[in-house]
Amino acid sequence: MIHPHPELGLPGPLADGAVRVLPLGGLGEIGRNMTVIEHDGQLLIIDCGVLFPDEHHPGIDLILPDFGPIEDRLDDVQAVVLTHGHEDHIGGVPFLLRLKPDIPLLGSQLTLALVEAKLREHRIQPYTLTVTEGQRERLGVFDCEFVAVNHSIPDALAVAVRTPGGTLLHTGDFKMDQLPLDGRLTDLRAFARLGEEGIDLVLTDSTNAEVPGFVTPEREISPAIDKVFRHAERRIIVACFASHVHRVQQVLDAAEKAGRKVAMVGRSMVRNMGIAADLGYLHVPDGILVDFKKLGDLPDNQVVLICTGSQGEPMAALSRMANREHPIDVGPGDTVLLASSLIPGNENAVYRVINGLMRLGAHVVHKGNARVHVSGHAAAGELLYVYNILSPSNVMPVHGEWRHLVANGELAIATGVARDRVAVVEDGVAVDLVDGRVRVAGAFDCGYVYVDGASVGAADEALLKDRRILRDEGFISIVVVVDSVSGKVVAGPDISARGFVEDAVVFDDIRPALGAALDDATGNGVRDTYELQQIIRRQVGSWVGRKIRRRPMIIPIVIEA
Repeated sequence: MIHPHPELGLPGPLADGAVRVLPLGGLGEIGRNMTVIEHDGQLLIIDCGVLFPDEHHPGIDLILPDFGPIEDRLDDVQAVVLTHGHEDHIGGVPFLLRLKPDIPLLGSQLTLALVEAKLREHRIQPYTLTVTEGQRERLGVFDCEFVAVNHSIPDALAVAVRTPGGTLLHTGDFKMDQLPLDGRLTDLRAFARLGEEGIDLVLTDSTNAEVPGFVTPEREISPAIDKVFRHAERRIIVACFASHVHRVQQVLDAAEKAGRKVAMVGRSMVRNMGIAADLGYLHVPDGILVDFKKLGDLPDNQVVLICTGSQGEPMAALSRMANREHPIDVGPGDTVLLASSLIPGNENAVYRVINGLMRLGAHVVHKGNARVHVSGHAAAGELLYVYNILSPSNVMPVHGEWRHLVANGELAIATGVARDRVAVVEDGVAVDLVDGRVRVAGAFDCGYVYVDGASVGAADEALLKDRRILRDEGFISIVVVVDSVSGKVVAGPDISARGFVEDAVVFDDIRPALGAALDDATGNGVRDTYELQQIIRRQVGSWVGRKIRRRPMIIPIVIEA
């Protein structure tokens, strides 16, 4: 397999007739998927999603792809093709269109409806073109054909991109459920036809490449959900993604059978399911929905709530219920159903929520103790099947952590793809298709772009490091007043600490040594306040490390009087 060298330089100009593939997100991680295809001076973007922050990103709302490598080339972008409506594929679109609002968006009906609802919140009126499976659209030098694929959200599409320099197929997120709830199969006949025509490079979903066999059909989890509804004593609270139309449909059907009413909790859940119902993707039984505010009028054993928070997101409804920070007061007899799988990296947060709910007396049903969720991503058996149908000349695994990308690459090699034609790369690494072969052309510096409140891109790793120190280690502030003429310390050091279990008197031990160090410095002619601050920081930091074995943030303040 082709692995990029860690010290790659910037990519050079694209050779005549070649095609460049530049991933700006989604490789080496689960989220913020974005791929740029270049040919003959023109660019095509496939997906533009977000990554949700974890405990290592305190205070961050969203993480975006890095638009830097193409920011000065947005006039060359012919369109953004969206494969489906999950946040990790569409959530970054508003931030891209802030830079250039007239970039055309292409996607299926449901996908574009979800994107347009997001863009209205950002006061952006996009130019959109709805496409369906089997449709072909010419976008500059790119001839795009759309192929139906099955996923955990309706209307998902793969896209074949034909260029004079070669034909690429991007699968998007997909699986091969043979009994899909909406009857919409992954179009293997179209895959076979494209394979006969010749695929120079296939970019394939890697999320489940380590999972053997085939993914369980969606229909097989309905009995498990029905069983949960039959045995629940009081309220049922279901947590799933705000865009998981199939799972919400199964919950609505189970609620109808059990004679329960359903309330949706959370703005994104209400918005997305309203869109899905209006477009006919979600069938809502008559009279089953009730307003969340009117739940108090119903007996607990007739209530179902559908909310977000299945990944342990701290601000989502389920997490706030577990922390008793939500109007819904979870207690004994309540049943909580987590109808989703764990996104890698979210395990601790999810188990923390489960433990919190169980501590309150709730019965928690999740994938670990019942078959209440199946994945939306192709397992190893399905990927092998697709590789054998397509017979691609080159393969570039996408959408997954490094271990998923490598496993996907090995599957391609097992089906006969030459090892030196499988490119396993990370975000920012440019892969060129030249004369029918892939090669690494170089790499752009492609990091995380943080959305921090109203700020986009201003937060950096240094800021997050400070926040983590404040959260984990606490902070100490030291105030010293020096005479502006003589330079001598006339007041202080005044020490204040937060986040320490030790009593404040423990800092009395450092005051004499700190005062002596400052007197020595000022006696030797040190007058610069920055130098004095550095002396304070070194003295206090060294003492705290030895005495308390902590590494807090130290904030020295030197005032001239």
